[in-house]
Amino acid sequence: MVAQIKSTVRNAQSTLLQDIAGAAALVVMLVVALHLPSLV
Repeated sequence: MVAQIKSTVRNAQSTLLQDIAGAAALVVMLVVALHLPSLV
């Protein structure tokens, strides 16, 4: 199983960074959306 994870990370190195950036953007949007009612 560890070998499968390592090979997957090795094969998807370029898209992995894009996936991390997308997940971070989703977290930021979620936090902003949750704090938005207190700002209005």
